[in-house]
Amino acid sequence: MEYPKVCLRRGEEGGVLKGQRLIYDNELDWADDICTDGCVVDVLDSRQRFAARGFFNSNSRLAVRVLTRDEAEPIDRAFFARRIEAAWHTRQTLGFSDLRDGGDRWGVCDLAAKLAPEYGIRYRSPGFPIYKIGHYGGFIGRGFDEFVEYRALVREARTRGAHFIKIMISGLMDFERYGVLTSEPLPPKLIRDMIACAHDEGFSVMAHANGDEAVRAALAGGVDSIEHGAYLTDETLCQLAESGAVWVPTLVTIGNLIGCGRFPDEVLTPLLAYQMNAVKKAAALGAKIACGSDAGAYRVLHGPGGLDERTLLRHAIGEGADTVTDAGNAVIMARF
Repeated sequence: MEYPKVCLRRGEEGGVLKGQRLIYDNELDWADDICTDGCVVDVLDSRQRFAARGFFNSNSRLAVRVLTRDEAEPIDRAFFARRIEAAWHTRQTLGFSDLRDGGDRWGVCDLAAKLAPEYGIRYRSPGFPIYKIGHYGGFIGRGFDEFVEYRALVREARTRGAHFIKIMISGLMDFERYGVLTSEPLPPKLIRDMIACAHDEGFSVMAHANGDEAVRAALAGGVDSIEHGAYLTDETLCQLAESGAVWVPTLVTIGNLIGCGRFPDEVLTPLLAYQMNAVKKAAALGAKIACGSDAGAYRVLHGPGGLDERTLLRHAIGEGADTVTDAGNAVIMARF
């Protein structure tokens, strides 16, 4: 099968050849005009030779997420079935029995749902994340422009058997600039309306959210869980504790990058320290905190990533960390 092409700039091939799974937009020289957000692309080196294959996203600084370096390996349902089965086996070996997935736009979670019972895993998924067109989420989610389209996607999720709704309401942490997010959050009123709509349809809501503005709006709207939650102030942490929402801080997405050479440690180290201190404060306030890894992120492996996250949470919270996160995980599984 022929895939659209993107080409790396001269001198940018080294990271991909060494196993790097994320390719930034400034590392690309050009992309075919037919490349669309979420499509599979072949990544070429500066001499037009195949280097990798992955998902393309023009709306993020993370332009390509590498899936394979084997030119003969097509990205199809069989590819994802093999990957899912390997991940299930790893999780079973490590003793994980519950899994809440964030969904995808290609139906991978549908395959996962079919395989999970064979491995004794209780699996929950939104089917697909929902994002606002023009904002972060195009590489993995289903987009809407007008609110009526959002409502239709929520109802479609129900017909597909979704267990909850996941909304994308902010960008990512910028691992090259401390204190910066990769894109602006959605307007607070829209965030609140999205949550209310999903609740009206009987769904719990998971929100990909970073930064005070997005998280505070989500908490005000009654969101059920916050994923990531970077750069929260003390005031927002108090709001979190009072709200009853569960925070899944995914510290491992930062911690596992330190020392890898891909991002500056002078950004990553204070960022991890800030997040760990925020987790410690939140736990002291009585906030609900759960252990989730965001597995599939760069250097966060399925199975081991969960163990890495638990280790970081223990360092952040200190004595009683497992009690705190076990309670948070129990709330997650009850709500979702």
